[in-house]
Amino acid sequence: MPTKITYFAFVNEFSSKERPGGVVRRTESEEGEYDEAFTRSLVWERTPLLYSFERGNRDSVFYEITEDEANQIVERIRRIVAGE
Repeated sequence: MPTKITYFAFVNEFSSKERPGGVVRRTESEEGEYDEAFTRSLVWERTPLLYSFERGNRDSVFYEITEDEANQIVERIRRIVAGE
């Protein structure tokens, strides 16, 4: 099984679909599945957010996006952290 990466934007009470609160990527491979969020530390870190959403927690809503859309969110987070 080749590695598959799926990207998700998330929206909560402080964000919108046009300006998501962040981005999560799910990596699926022969070794299993795990999720990472791009953080304000400017690195991808493991996160339970998507699993929590799938199990009924609706603090944030997730929707699938393209890799290009994910990269745009990552760049926006980088600019915010840099103070631009």
